[in-house]
Amino acid sequence: MWLEFFLSVSNKCTFTGPASTDDIIAVEKQFGVKLPEEYKGIILETNGVKESYELGLIWSLERVIEENLRYREQFFKTYYMPFDSLLFFAESGIGDLFAFPIINQIVCKEDVFVWNHDDDSRRWVAPSVSKYVEWWLNGCIKI
Repeated sequence: MWLEFFLSVSNKCTFTGPASTDDIIAVEKQFGVKLPEEYKGIILETNGVKESYELGLIWSLERVIEENLRYREQFFKTYYMPFDSLLFFAESGIGDLFAFPIINQIVCKEDVFVWNHDDDSRRWVAPSVSKYVEWWLNGCIKI
């Protein structure tokens, strides 16, 4: 279902094999959050989606862990507001990252925000992962 959705938006998407429920549980435990249902459905079908230029449209869960741990290190705390309220899952290709909002240890909405690495702003861009994919690939999201 999700592979067909991605390909209906862009025929340049490439996919990796699916993640397991245990992989999802590991991410949820690592960051003490509950991931959005739509996102889990995507990850259970493909553990990562790339688009043209190898852009990480949806990161693998391994990369989600790696990048989110990196952005929570002391170096970034020196220059930016804390990232504990965001769970990054994708990249723009120019340094900005897409994330789910975290409130009280819960990804409380399916909404997607973009973090701007230049000015440290965080801005709403889509009501769900599927809309983020559609709007990003169709050029509706401007960053």
